Amino acid sequence: MKNPYLPLYLSIVITVFGPSISALESCLQEQLRLKAQVRLLEHRVKLQQIKIQHLLQEKEIQLLDRGDENIVIDLGENINYADCAEIYNDGHKLTGFYKIKPLQSTRLFYVYCDMSEGGGWTVFQRRSDGSQDFNRNWDDYKQGFGDYSSAKGEYWLGNDNLHYLTRQGDYTLRIDLVDFEGQRRFAQYKSFQVGGEESSYQMNCGEYTGTAGDSLAGGFNPEVKWWANQNGMKFSTRDKDNDNYEGNCAEEDKAGWWFNRCHTANLNGLYYKGPYTAKTDDGIVWYTWHGWWYSLKSVAMKVRPADFEPNVI
Repeated sequence: MKNPYLPLYLSIVITVFGPSISALESCLQEQLRLKAQVRLLEHRVKLQQIKIQHLLQEKEIQLLDRGDENIVIDLGENINYADCAEIYNDGHKLTGFYKIKPLQSTRLFYVYCDMSEGGGWTVFQRRSDGSQDFNRNWDDYKQGFGDYSSAKGEYWLGNDNLHYLTRQGDYTLRIDLVDFEGQRRFAQYKSFQVGGEESSYQMNCGEYTGTAGDSLAGGFNPEVKWWANQNGMKFSTRDKDNDNYEGNCAEEDKAGWWFNRCHTANLNGLYYKGPYTAKTDDGIVWYTWHGWWYSLKSVAMKVRPADFEPNVI
């Protein structure tokens, strides 16, 4: 049976609530329009980002084709990369200098990114020709020094920067060594980390693998670990002695380093050309390869996240 009052009820509802319903419908339509506009803007931004990425990659390819000796690559200030691994996996495969900003760092700084050996290596030390003086004081090693623009420039990234870099997670250390006969060796260590200045930049590293022998942690001979192991040592310079030696290793060996009593590895030593003679073993030494009295031609110390997986795209 039809309700005789239904038409009257509907008429009252439309009269009373009609304006509100109309306003609600308008609001919903405006909301849908704005959402569509946002999606369109997001799509346009994404296309612009892809275009910028392609332009940057074209610039890198042009630099690579020219074979520039000085490769400083500007990716802009809009994206902060924590290390060279992030740069590599963002599509930048060209070895060169980039700006990075580790998570706890207050500033951007240049670092050499080695995109060989699987890519993504952040180089924090390099020796190549003796052009830089590595016999420096605490503040120099703290802040960093050297040539940050030449493809073969010598430099030390700075202990503060090294601390910020390695505290971000589990990092692998790789050390590439070359002698004056052109032979190459490497040493690799798991779980490499450098503490902050409050710990005197204490260095810790894990298991060794490689072809150069374990000079850094003295693993080549258990009987010498008590004086040769530099794992767990604080950093020393000529003006801040933190070693276990009665004298001052940094002063005698003319370098800032993680000395014990004193070393079987000192990659910041004086630059000699191969075999040398001196009062102390103050050359660029990696004992398990060439002993104390041979100074290496070139060295690169670099780190990469242990869980790094290269993006092949």
